Amino acid sequence: RPHLTIHWELHPEVKSRPHNLLVEKTLPGSFTGTPLEQWLREQNVDTVTIAGYMTHMCCDTTARQAVHRGLTVEFLRDATGTLDLSNEAGDVIVYASMPATKNWLTDNKWQTAKPFAS
Repeated sequence: RPHLTIHWELHPEVKSRPHNLLVEKTLPGSFTGTPLEQWLREQNVDTVTIAGYMTHMCCDTTARQAVHRGLTVEFLRDATGTLDLSNEAGDVIVYASMPATKNWLTDNKWQTAKPFAS
């Protein structure tokens, strides 16, 4: 099980913070093979806020999965990132692949929003 290696460990600062649900995923989408959807439904959550790396892959996949499940999606534009990629199949340029959305938030705007109460 590769997700049990040291490369999958959370940074100690992140690990020390309280959390409501910790999702371990092995595929790009956070809903695939995880309890995320069930947990969100049980908590009556209607909006997911996405932060992460490789926005064009994992963040994009999770956002599409969330929309397909009827959830509203927000991206933290200063808490997501990606890289241009090149291989024998071609090139992916970051800004050409980013989804157009009206729900881009800065980290400061998100932090001032009403927090989720468990």
